[in-house]
Parts: sequence; structure tokens; C-alpha cells
Amino acid sequence: MEKELEEFLAGLGFELVQMERGGGRRRPLLRLRIDHLESEAQESAVVTLEDCARVSRAVDEFLVQRDGTAEFTLEVSSPGVERPLVKERDFERFAGSMVRLRGYEPLHAGAKQVEGELVGLVSGETEPRALVQVDDEKLEIPLSGLARATLLYRLADDL
Repeated sequence: MEKELEEFLAGLGFELVQMERGGGRRRPLLRLRIDHLESEAQESAVVTLEDCARVSRAVDEFLVQRDGTAEFTLEVSSPGVERPLVKERDFERFAGSMVRLRGYEPLHAGAKQVEGELVGLVSGETEPRALVQVDDEKLEIPLSGLARATLLYRLADDL
């Protein structure tokens, strides 16, 4: 279903950042985080409440046509200022941004969490790795070892 939703949203000018299922048996939940397609995004392009409402109505109709019913609560939202980095292309797209990476195991100096500048994505013969500048050191962290990766939002005073 995720691939179908990605294609459907692309037709609306949006990308599926993240899809989560939750809730309980009585009230299942489908949560979608959307963003403007990279090719259509501008520096100031943010996902508005109107965008979320329009996408929610369209996805609801799409899923009813696809499945014949909508037995879930649908939530559509922007990815927020601390946008999750989920797909390999996210690690390329947001190169130069500050990120927070949390690993399943320690990532650096015994810490499960690191913050630094995302340099990009290293791929090749081995699994893809995020290349992150942390202080004076460049770390290569396998994407499979990440429990969570997000952009890091800081107020100007924190810099």
C-alpha cells in the first residue's frame, strides 16, 4: 500500500515522508507525513493546513475506491521542523543540514545519539551509510543501525 500511496501523492505534488500504522483493533490509525515534492519545493514552501486537508480528502477517497471501505482514522500532517530522514534520498537531499541520529547501538564514543552536519550518503559495495561531521571528525554510520534520524532545528540564539 505504501508504494501506491507514494505514486498517488506524487500526482498531487507531494511526497510521502513517512507512513505509520497504529491505534487499536477498534480504532485503527493511519498517519501520513507529507512534504512537497523535491522538484516542486521552494526554500519557503511549507506544508500548510490546507495542503493537509486536501491530501486527507484525496487519500480517503483513494483508499475507499481501492479497498471499498475506510476502516481507520486518517491523520495527515507536515513532517515538522525536525523532519524525519527515512529514505536514502533524504540523506542526499538534506546534505549540509544539521541532524540528530539515534542508533540501536552506540554510534560514537559510547553514545547512542549524535548531532552534527549531514555531509551526505555513502553507498557502494557495502550498505548505505550516512556521512556526518561531528566536531572535527567525519563519521560513517550505517543506515541499518539508525533507530531514528531527524533534521535538527535550532533557534538562531543557539548557534
